[in-house]
Amino acid sequence: MPVFDLHHVSLVVSDTARALAFYRDVLGLQVDHARPDLGFPGAWLRLGEHGLHLLELPNPDPVDGRPAHGGRDRHTAVTVVDLDAMVTRLQAAGLDYTMSRSGRRALFCRDPDGNAWEFIESAVAGGDSKGPNT
Repeated sequence: MPVFDLHHVSLVVSDTARALAFYRDVLGLQVDHARPDLGFPGAWLRLGEHGLHLLELPNPDPVDGRPAHGGRDRHTAVTVVDLDAMVTRLQAAGLDYTMSRSGRRALFCRDPDGNAWEFIESAVAGGDSKGPNT
């Protein structure tokens, strides 16, 4: 099989500092300072064994008019050990979220640029949490 793992995900953001306030300060991701000068602002963060690249570039996608529930939109899904702790962090930051409609322990929220995220509770960090994503 030629493809065997995910290396990183890149997201377009309008303001790196504002995006870092979400990804670093709310979600707790660690900044990877190895990002070279790419000719435009951005940041690299560690997402478990993988990377999240924030690209401060003009967004080609509409931000308005996206579905209120991130499960009805393209999104990135990650696992968390304690969904209640994630709820507490989102509420403390004044961020909206919706619970998964699948019945499993998961929620959806959006970053300041409208990128949707799904947080799935897993008893073991990085555990198997396969199933419907809505």
